Amino acid sequence: MRLLATWLINGLALLALPYLIHSVTISSFGTALIVAVVLGLVNTVIRPILIVLTLPVTVLSLGLFILVINGLMFWAVAYFVDGFHVAGFWAAVGGALLYSVISWTLSTLLLEK
Repeated sequence: MRLLATWLINGLALLALPYLIHSVTISSFGTALIVAVVLGLVNTVIRPILIVLTLPVTVLSLGLFILVINGLMFWAVAYFVDGFHVAGFWAAVGGALLYSVISWTLSTLLLEK
């Protein structure tokens, strides 16, 4: 049940993004749910590999390169999922950051531990 609630919260966070960042568009709630699943899978499988491969750059940048990795993952999902569009790299970085903040806030407020 908690997994379903988290999935819906992430879908709602994705639906809020076009209202806050105009360079991110989502066509429907169904698309937002699909993007939430694909983004979760990409962040679970590919992101840790990229973090390990780019560890020297991440250490030199004091961890700020992880923002670039998050933006690239967000942009990659937009490339593969129809109905989800991100205008460019910086829009992807901003969208990923804002998506994380909204998702974390909603999860903290709505889900009990």
